[in-house]
This record gives sequence, structure tokens and C-alpha cells, in this order.
Amino acid sequence: MNKIILTSISLIFVCNSILGQTNENQYAEDAKSIDTIINAYYDVVSGSSSEPWEFERDKYIHSKNAVITRLDENGKAESHTLEAEYIPNGLSLKEDFYEKELKRVVSKYGSIAQVWSAFEIRTDPKTESNIRGLNSIQLHYENGRWWIDSWTCEMESEKSSVVTEFMTSK
Repeated sequence: MNKIILTSISLIFVCNSILGQTNENQYAEDAKSIDTIINAYYDVVSGSSSEPWEFERDKYIHSKNAVITRLDENGKAESHTLEAEYIPNGLSLKEDFYEKELKRVVSKYGSIAQVWSAFEIRTDPKTESNIRGLNSIQLHYENGRWWIDSWTCEMESEKSSVVTEFMTSK
């Protein structure tokens, strides 16, 4: 069983590395502006169960050492790499999943940017949901394109009205 899991994980990394190296031209438009990279950020995680995972596109929009942090409902942070994000996705069946952006606020200074982005999780792209969260996304501009360096997510819960607060802010 452990050999199967290790083989699956290795296969994900190998495919990700090979495909990530050959898709620079295919995904170049995704990284031309803050708007296009944030749109791609939501697009790569959204789709029907019949659509393949877009690991290579996701890797293209993130910097090499990107860090992902999620806060649980008690505010405890868990951080990991982008590759670690792929492991559970690659080992499970894909389900209909759509992250719809609700509001975006961008602050840019020189070659760095901070994006606050509220979103809603849906199982049907046309049906609203009450499952919402807030992303804090950090980016930098280098070599003629934008890179996502890190993102932190907090889901709205009984303990946190983070999306409601953000949606009503100016």
C-alpha cells in the first residue's frame, strides 16, 4: 500500500515537473497582469469532475517556493508547499468544485502586490452558496510577468465573519 502511495506521489511530481517546463508559452497570458493571474488562480481550482486537474498551469502561476497557509476556525495556521497541495488532489476523485470570486482589493507598490479576495465555494457554477472565505495573496513582478509567492486563506465560520467584514469594507 505504501509503495502505491509513494509511486502515485512520485508520478504527480514527475508529470508536474515535465509539464511545467513545456507550458511556458501556453500559460504566458495568465501571468501578464494581476487581474489575469488572479483569474487563473481561481480558474485552476474550479471545474467539473470530468475536467482534468490543471497542475502544470497552477505551477506556472506560482513562484518556485510558494507557500500556502490555511487558518482553521480557531485561527491556527497550517502552511505547506504547492507540491504538497497536489498530493491529496491527485490521490482523490475530482468533484464538481467552483471558487467564485466575490470581491477583490489590490494594493501594488513597485514590483510587489497584495490582493485581498473574497470567494464562495460552489458545487454548481450558477448556484450560490454560503461557504465563503477570504484569501490574502502576495505576488511579485519579475522577468516580465507576475508570480504568486504565497496565499493565506481563512474560511468564514461562526467564529469568524471575515468575508462579511471584507464585503462591507470600502
